[in-house]
Amino acid sequence: MTIGVLRLEILIPSSSSLKDKRMVLNSIRDRSKKFNISIAEIEFQDKWQRAGIAIATVSSTQTHVQETLNKVFSKLDSDYKFEIIRYKFEYI
Repeated sequence: MTIGVLRLEILIPSSSSLKDKRMVLNSIRDRSKKFNISIAEIEFQDKWQRAGIAIATVSSTQTHVQETLNKVFSKLDSDYKFEIIRYKFEYI
């Protein structure tokens, strides 16, 4: 069994309130549902234009976990509503 985590720090330049930020984060969750992953905001909950999120998945093979997280990353990296500042892949 392999657990994979993708940690992202994102910048949301168009956000002027926590409500705007929440709309972007909900959009990320909605767009990622098809990948069968879990998403949580883990940092910067009180900042309007920054967010730290963790995306996790579990599978019997590391290859499948890597492929899933890479697809999620590619999908999110193409989004124009936010900019990925930092990212880190972790496997357990």
